[in-house]
Amino acid sequence: MGRAFVFPGQGAQAIGMGKALADAYPAAKAVFEEVDEALGEKLSDLIWEGDAADLTLTQNAQPALMATSLAAMRALEAEGIDVTAANYVAGHSLGEYSALAAAGSLSIGDCARLLRTRGKAMQAAVPVGEGAMAALLGLDLERARKVAAEAAQGEICAAANDNDPGQVVVSGHKAAVERAVELAKAAGARRAVLLPVSAPFHCKLMEPASHVMADALDDVQIHRPKVPLVANVVAEAVSDPATIRSLLVNQITGAVRWRESVQWMARHGVTDLWEIGAGKALIGMVRRIDRDIATRNIGTPEDVVAAKDALA
Repeated sequence: MGRAFVFPGQGAQAIGMGKALADAYPAAKAVFEEVDEALGEKLSDLIWEGDAADLTLTQNAQPALMATSLAAMRALEAEGIDVTAANYVAGHSLGEYSALAAAGSLSIGDCARLLRTRGKAMQAAVPVGEGAMAALLGLDLERARKVAAEAAQGEICAAANDNDPGQVVVSGHKAAVERAVELAKAAGARRAVLLPVSAPFHCKLMEPASHVMADALDDVQIHRPKVPLVANVVAEAVSDPATIRSLLVNQITGAVRWRESVQWMARHGVTDLWEIGAGKALIGMVRRIDRDIATRNIGTPEDVVAAKDALA
């Protein structure tokens, strides 16, 4: 039986996430302390008892979600389950950084600083109000791409997240994305809705942020991961540190090929997939991609103990 550990992206954040893990496992608490130290602020206070609007800010949500995922990973390790219990790791957008930290490719401190930089750079790349993202539900990737191309009209509008067979997110200039919403409805989409995001992620408008991340990643040591990473932009496994570095840069403007990544893992023997960290969004997508993959969420001490018992 093949197993994958996958790590959630932005949108999964919630006040209080990871607190029970930190209370139950000293190793989990140490992750939050390490992230606080790396950022020079008490991000853990915001995560556990702060304001939801502040936590949702991209520059906070990204390191916060990574911290929560790594805390869950350290709790698993305390129960004797390390990353090598998986054949592959993968993450959705920022979750790719969590996956790399879990696999020993990035240190937690470097990961926190990179995600703070990434969040700020992505937010700064496009003035507020100029970009948008929309979820097109009930259209496959090919039809979503046609809608985006038709909506562009000289502006940028592109498929940004291919999440599952019936959910594609488009990203780009606000007016173009609004046109895409109307075109998608006319093309038979079940629903087409603008998303409450602060910037148009994973499209060419993020080009300035990719340059910032190229510089930031140049200053960080990336080790070969203990298990291969199934990378967003190529939807296949990679382990070479230089390749990982360049893919993390490409990922800023490139599409998140989540559906294809899950299909690739299934073809390569994954029958069991654990979502490590906050929320259950990835599990929902995986069930719509391949019903034969068994799923498990690891976000609480109870989840950790249940996972240990399942492997016993």
